[in-house]
Amino acid sequence: MPRTTKGPASYFPAIEAKYGHPVAHWQQLLREHRAQQPGARHMELVAWLESEHGTGHGHANALVAAASAEDGRA
Repeated sequence: MPRTTKGPASYFPAIEAKYGHPVAHWQQLLREHRAQQPGARHMELVAWLESEHGTGHGHANALVAAASAEDGRA
């Protein structure tokens, strides 16, 4: 039986297809932005991806959630 991806990672194939970059690219951008804006909160990062990089809200939210979880900020 195939495993079903759940949570933010379920958006990754669509994000990569729509924006033409691997998820690692977006996570690196988020980490660089956090280094410049260390107090940035989740929704501020979502808004930044939307305004500066043209991502949709759901995709931005998934990227921030996944990066935060990987970095132990969840």
